[in-house]
Amino acid sequence: MLKQRKTQVWLGLMALGALAVGAVIPVMRWSDRWHEPSPIAVTTAEGATKKQVGAFKALPPAQRTKALEAIVKGKESPERSRARYLLATELIEQGQGKKALEPLHGLENSYPALAAHVLKQRAQAYEQVGDRDNMQATRQQLLKDYPKNPVAAEALVALGRDNPRYGDQAIAQFPAHPSTIGLVQQRLKQNPKQPQLLLLVAKHALYAQNYTDVLDDLTSHYASQLQPNDWEAIAFGYWEKQLYGKAGAAYARAPYTPLNAYRVGRGFQLGEKGGAIQAYQRVIQTFPTASETALALLRLAKLSEPVQAVSYLDQVAQRFPAKAGEALLEKAKLLEQQNSLKFAAAVRQILLTRYSKSDAAAELRWSLAQERGTANDAQAARVWAESLMLHNPNSEQAPEATYWSGKWAEQLGRQTEAKTAYEQVLAKYPQSYYAWRSASRLGWDVGDFTSVRQLKPAVIRPASRPDLPVGSTALKELFQLGQDRDAWRLWQVEFQDPMQPSVAEQFTDGVMRLSVGDYLDGIFMVSFLQEREKPEEQSQYRSLKQQASYWQALYPFPFLEPIETWSQERQLNPLLVTALIRQESRFMPGIRSSVGATGLMQVMPDTGAWIAKQIKLKTYQLNDPDDNIKLGTWYLDYTHQEYSGNSMLAIASYNAGPGAVGGWVAKAGQQDPDVFVENIPYAETKGYVKSVFENYWNYLRLYNPDVSQKLTQLQGNPAKLTVATPDS
Repeated sequence: MLKQRKTQVWLGLMALGALAVGAVIPVMRWSDRWHEPSPIAVTTAEGATKKQVGAFKALPPAQRTKALEAIVKGKESPERSRARYLLATELIEQGQGKKALEPLHGLENSYPALAAHVLKQRAQAYEQVGDRDNMQATRQQLLKDYPKNPVAAEALVALGRDNPRYGDQAIAQFPAHPSTIGLVQQRLKQNPKQPQLLLLVAKHALYAQNYTDVLDDLTSHYASQLQPNDWEAIAFGYWEKQLYGKAGAAYARAPYTPLNAYRVGRGFQLGEKGGAIQAYQRVIQTFPTASETALALLRLAKLSEPVQAVSYLDQVAQRFPAKAGEALLEKAKLLEQQNSLKFAAAVRQILLTRYSKSDAAAELRWSLAQERGTANDAQAARVWAESLMLHNPNSEQAPEATYWSGKWAEQLGRQTEAKTAYEQVLAKYPQSYYAWRSASRLGWDVGDFTSVRQLKPAVIRPASRPDLPVGSTALKELFQLGQDRDAWRLWQVEFQDPMQPSVAEQFTDGVMRLSVGDYLDGIFMVSFLQEREKPEEQSQYRSLKQQASYWQALYPFPFLEPIETWSQERQLNPLLVTALIRQESRFMPGIRSSVGATGLMQVMPDTGAWIAKQIKLKTYQLNDPDDNIKLGTWYLDYTHQEYSGNSMLAIASYNAGPGAVGGWVAKAGQQDPDVFVENIPYAETKGYVKSVFENYWNYLRLYNPDVSQKLTQLQGNPAKLTVATPDS
């Protein structure tokens, strides 16, 4: 079950402000923008493989067509059938329907996995040559031979142009298919007063450009006609679009389940509407043992006066062991604020002893370590950090604690122990920002704050796509062949329960979104898997994290050509530019923040105009990828020049502005750069700096062969650290 999106982390997208999250998914061919393999040459059909045929999408059009034609001329084989299908698709896209008919002839017999799609393509080829009779006959054949295949929806919609009853059948049989949604939207445009059609869009078309308008129309004009399950679908839609106030109001009219009841209160709270306290209290009364009740009690504690808050926290500690640590930590903070220092200390001790392995205990240990570090007591700080490493190795704070254990060991002159700590970070937390800092401290060629700009790391991208964990044979086949638009359309029908997806379904959905250019929600769907709480789901997630495909989905390579071009022009590390773009926009070229920052590198209009004047650029569009990267990299170069090539200060300036960073530098003086980062007074900018460099490191570790090899060797022989514990 999906939990609420974390508003402050989801995304670490702090630079974006309020995102235009309702943007439509660009359903187009983005296959050349994602996981691009290096071009390969295939000279014989016998030498080809399924992966190689799919990899042809990365070749230039003429070379790709020639390579496919060579395989088509070979002996009959599965690879030849795939090549015939791809060649026909290429020709249809080029408007050469007549030539496409030849490789499509009889292909449904030798290529059963995509037989229905073959008929769809053949009908399209006939349409291009103006052969109406064969076009209609082919679509009728598709309906006859594959009546339950989702591709039949496309035939029904096409036939419905002449006979509306076919369109009615598409709506009845395949309501989630994008072709059906397109037909529904056409009918709504002709007559918007059709609540049942509006509900179809609400339930099946989160990607639609006018999606929130549809929800608003339903709730404003047809509320009396809606059933509880309709309200639940509407509430889910609002929730996904982060319109939490409207979501809470809709959940109040949905079936009263523990999750829906909790989201009434949480929606009201996040939407800054009244009624949150009453909604949480009703959850507690109605579902006394549900896990959502623990969350409701914790939320109520935040909204209440100290005495009442302590009462709520005590209930959590007594009734919900999984959340007891969090409740005790909050109680200790409240008691300390009330100057009840002795009682606060006693509560913390209970937390460290009874709930030693909880995330709250990790948070407490790390805060105590930081206190001692700030007081220049490196020995005591290190003891607390190592206690966290021992008891809470899977906590959010563990990578940071392990890294600083190494830094404090250096301060104490214990170089061997410091080296062991840094190797521990790399071996156990290779995806973290602190893994990059550790690699840098160990002398790896990964750059430091003052040298990362100049690096030009070698990058090798995957030569093939991963296999999807769920989905039909046709879906998996289309995805491997790079037929992303068709695969995505098929997935919209196959993805049955987006409100409660399995781990495998959620990952697949993320990959499908990525494949059609919806990087914003695609990366979110994959990254949010870490929030699963059920033990079996956590186990599935841990297994998924061991696979390269998980990390490659989180760190894709779109817009590679303009990034490389303008990084080279500005003498910038292209992976650093990629990392910054991932953080700024999640690779969404049309995205716009609440303050007007636009495009991949989130350039403000005034800043863009100033840069254009500097480089004598007369015309540009901020939502054009090439123009945006051209302007954004110039400014990133400018911020580097302002701070003598220091990438940490340049990245901070890109986010907070040169004035703010200049003041911080003047105040800090010659400070340890790690300490400087931790002391950045803007929480947003501190998180931004860490996120950009974490992005950079992950691109490096995933795609640079030298770094990848060193990590593999280190993880195969991890260093061991002996730790002390102060908890007693």
